[in-house]
Amino acid sequence: MPELAEVETVARGLRPLVGRRILGVRFGKTDFIADPRRLASLLPGTRLVTVSRRGKLLLIELEREAAAAKERGEGLWLLIHLGMTGQLVLREPSEPSAPHTHVWFSLDDGRELRYVDIRRFGRMRLATAEELAAIVAPLGADPLEVSEEEFRRRLGASRARVKSILLDQGVLRGLGNIYADESLWRARIHPLRRGAELSGEELARLWRAIRSVAREAIRLRGTSVSDYVDANGRPGSYQKRLRVYRRAGQPCKRCGRAIERIVVAGRGSHFCPQCQPAHRARANRRGAGKRKKPLGS
Repeated sequence: MPELAEVETVARGLRPLVGRRILGVRFGKTDFIADPRRLASLLPGTRLVTVSRRGKLLLIELEREAAAAKERGEGLWLLIHLGMTGQLVLREPSEPSAPHTHVWFSLDDGRELRYVDIRRFGRMRLATAEELAAIVAPLGADPLEVSEEEFRRRLGASRARVKSILLDQGVLRGLGNIYADESLWRARIHPLRRGAELSGEELARLWRAIRSVAREAIRLRGTSVSDYVDANGRPGSYQKRLRVYRRAGQPCKRCGRAIERIVVAGRGSHFCPQCQPAHRARANRRGAGKRKKPLGS
């Protein structure tokens, strides 16, 4: 599933379209679109104002003509979640449409923005400012924006497994299986450790690892291990840097021990048993035992 780095890469690839107008829209299958008639009615004539990311959600801000805006209310956003196999790519109208293309947005520069999705687990809808606020309200902090102090508070107060916490979009928005595994390996933390059991130094190490991994993945335009491509149809290259994800049985790049795979929160999780021990050192456990347990634990 496209995660923070992939959605950010697509958003950056679409930002040169700011100022362009959508002339028309046509659909193939629409079972993943909330109210396709609303899209068909309101999108033509709108101008792209901003393209941004909120977690794994792509946000395209639209400006309507003055008369239409006055009639229907100000503020409109096109929200796109790529799901597992969604692609949003720019193409010339003369280029054949890829199989499983379901939406064609005609732009005023003659090109088409096409949405392709083999499994149709993605989502697309229009939202007003009020609707957008309600949709993004449950999302947690952005891993690239959260402070170290806030990160420690969010993870250190939880008794959940650290891998589960990282996948919880209400805690940190945008992380998924790939970058959670890679960050835990870089921070030398076992995915089954509990957030409340992690030391302050371990939490700081994980905070730095997540930011480092995310920034590197964005620089390399994301990870293409399945269907992901950027807005120009090009695959990312971070898959060449993967250290544990989908490498079960292969030697760890750091110590040579075979990478193992377990299931955490219903997701396959990859780790090195040597670099990421299941428990902290004995001395650290003794120190942790002296801390008072929180009420209700």
